[in-house]
Amino acid sequence: MIVRRYLELFWSFFKIGAFTFGGGYTMLPLIQKEIVNKRKWATEEEVIDVFALSQVAPGAIAVNFSVYTGHSMLGIPGALAAVFGMVLPSFLVISIIAAFLANFADLPAVQHAFAGIRVAVGALILDALIRLLRGVFNKPIPLVICIIAFLASVIFRTSPIPLVLAAGLAGFFLLRKRKAS
Repeated sequence: MIVRRYLELFWSFFKIGAFTFGGGYTMLPLIQKEIVNKRKWATEEEVIDVFALSQVAPGAIAVNFSVYTGHSMLGIPGALAAVFGMVLPSFLVISIIAAFLANFADLPAVQHAFAGIRVAVGALILDALIRLLRGVFNKPIPLVICIIAFLASVIFRTSPIPLVLAAGLAGFFLLRKRKAS
């Protein structure tokens, strides 16, 4: 029975990894469908929290997310199953592309295909952004933190590291103070 759980974990993250084009942001809709709606392994709020944690930790968002989820479910072996499932599709695809793309990269059809893929990836990132912001805009304190962080990033070109640290501290103190009241 435990082997079945490892295989489910592997297969769930394999599917997410296989259909995540454009990086970690584009995987959010797939995670919501697989992890929240289908498997019921986490709530939407938990996914957003783990996704945020995955963004600030070193490494790829998708790998960090799979490590956390797999570990929280089945410990270190679960983390390994989830990570292997997440990275295997990319490894296979990149290996195939590396073997053939050098011969075809200059062809106009290939260049046009990549241009189309970039547009689709932009749409997927926008979809992920909208899903993330849905959880922020229903509460005033996180909304204010979001707006301030956005403005600091756009206007002052503030590095993400101090933004994330300041937002985390602000959220901790403001929301803790609010709960104590």
